[in-house]
Amino acid sequence: MEVRDRRDLDSTQLYRGFGDTMARAFELVVTPLAFGLLGWLVDRWLGTGRLFALLLGLVAVIGMMVRMYFGYQVEMERHERGAPWAGRDGR
Repeated sequence: MEVRDRRDLDSTQLYRGFGDTMARAFELVVTPLAFGLLGWLVDRWLGTGRLFALLLGLVAVIGMMVRMYFGYQVEMERHERGAPWAGRDGR
């Protein structure tokens, strides 16, 4: 019975990993596109060429990079806390 429970847990974690990865991939593509589209609409409204489309798209890309970096740092800290080498106090 224990082997079956372990397999269920492994497959649940695997499916959760796939779901998280798909969500991040979607977010990485859609967010800069949405900001770029918003910038394009502002450019059309103000007649400024491609200024706001590029600027907002760049801001979105940089924001996503910063968000992913700090999210990775938090995830690794949580992972390290549960590691055998972390010691008793979790540091």
